[in-house]
Amino acid sequence: MNFYTDNKDLQFTLDHIDLAEIIKLRENNFAFAEEFASAPTDCEDAIDNYRRILNVLGEICADKIEPRSRTVDREGPHFENNTVTYHPLTVANLNDLNRAQLSGVMLPHRFGGLNFPATIYTMMTEMVSRADASLQNLFGLQDIGETICEFGSEEQKQEFLPGFASGEYDGAMDLTEPDYGSDLQSVRLRAWQDENGQWYLNGMKRFITNGCAKVHLVLARSEEGSADGRGLSMFICRACPQLVVRRIEDKLGIHGVATCELQYNDVPAQLCGKRRFGLIKYVMSLMNGARVAISAQAVGIAEAAYRDARKYAAERVQFKKSIDEFPAVYDMLASMKTRLTAARALLYETTRAVDLRTEYTHLAENDPAARDQAKYYSNLAAVLTPMCKALATETANKVAYDGLQIHGGAGYMRDFNAERFYRDARITNIYEGTTQLQIIAAIGGVMQRHNDTRINELLALPLEGRLAELRDMVRDLHKQQQETVAFMAELKDPAYHDLMARSLVEMETMVLVSLLLLRDAALDDSRAAIAERYVLDSLPEFAARRQRILSGDRSLIERKQDILDY
Repeated sequence: MNFYTDNKDLQFTLDHIDLAEIIKLRENNFAFAEEFASAPTDCEDAIDNYRRILNVLGEICADKIEPRSRTVDREGPHFENNTVTYHPLTVANLNDLNRAQLSGVMLPHRFGGLNFPATIYTMMTEMVSRADASLQNLFGLQDIGETICEFGSEEQKQEFLPGFASGEYDGAMDLTEPDYGSDLQSVRLRAWQDENGQWYLNGMKRFITNGCAKVHLVLARSEEGSADGRGLSMFICRACPQLVVRRIEDKLGIHGVATCELQYNDVPAQLCGKRRFGLIKYVMSLMNGARVAISAQAVGIAEAAYRDARKYAAERVQFKKSIDEFPAVYDMLASMKTRLTAARALLYETTRAVDLRTEYTHLAENDPAARDQAKYYSNLAAVLTPMCKALATETANKVAYDGLQIHGGAGYMRDFNAERFYRDARITNIYEGTTQLQIIAAIGGVMQRHNDTRINELLALPLEGRLAELRDMVRDLHKQQQETVAFMAELKDPAYHDLMARSLVEMETMVLVSLLLLRDAALDDSRAAIAERYVLDSLPEFAARRQRILSGDRSLIERKQDILDY
């Protein structure tokens, strides 16, 4: 088996997503090929290399990582004397990935990285997550190296990035504290300097994925007397005796990776970037990358859960026929596949915007002509990233839930993978920002209509027959969305605005995803049925949400206490 070649949708995505602009910018118009043997000579060469690596990883995922996943889930890492020891099969997984040179995927050639765009790395993350969702939390922490590459000094890059590219270093991002959760501006872990200018860290962190890592990015309060995000800076530190793993969490799912509570006792550290920019710039960048990674993790879990449910339904015989022949079960499977395809479509629309934002932002540093493009893609990525995480992670939960239901009582037993997918999916819409926080992150871009240019491009695509009819339905939804946003803007009621934000964001998602699926159906008519189902399913839900918003009903706000205390 191969988790790339058996996934028609993932192959379709690579075959049809337009990466040419991204590749040229990332490869410095292919000038890197003159200096690095691994660098592509043209776009076709780059795509061939991406496909080759996806094939290699797809085989590792199917033949090695997935068969080990149930044992890893049941036995997990070991913790004793403040030391985390990963399961031997987890270590074997990491060794297999390193031997295949799949570390440092997005790091530049000069540090030994593959210099791949985020879109391809996300495809890799999706496949790893399908094989073992907990392993993604180790594979996905390559983002630590990316952040050092983006914001660290040249000396820090030379010190750390070759180790990330080779797989010698693993990473952790140490943000959350025991009392503050997602309220990162209230972080209290203290950073102080001695008379020689050496930084040290003191305090606690909790819920730190792979907190036993060799290299840590740490958000800490560097400005004495400050109380908000402007007093926070980002630091790099290494594992050392002063950095103590106090315990690992006993979790519902994602059992293969250690989630740690950490104590810093004057841990030596290096300032990464500028003081006071830790939260407002560096962590926001890190979190945006994490949102995309968790979206891919969610899609991978949903893919695994859907395939597992479909296989079980085809084999499980009741009343002398397989249960996938019963309309109620078939309808669930069709809904699962439609939701999964929709989430994947938005995921890779988002990664393309993220890649273009990255490349044009770098280009604009020296080329003023690129600033308009950098601004456009920055705004687009800023709204798509939280929309994507909200859709992908809620989809994973729904698909895993329905997958367990299709298994019936057997799905509740640990003899089948369905219960693991259900447990693993549950964290995706919590960590790296809950769905509720994704709505807060997306609503500004929805109100300011940052998606309209892209939506209008998709509306202008030439479609025929039934696809054109469906496109016209979506065009009407888009017009209604614009009218609804205008109504909310004119209302000037912050409490009502906050209450209706999720409906507005999800309505925007329905419009954009409908158009993405119609675009894909025009390229491959075998996808038309899924596009039609998604659009038709969206119509009544969109209408209900719009009607609720336009009603101006503030009863939930005004009678909140009556409802909650009843």
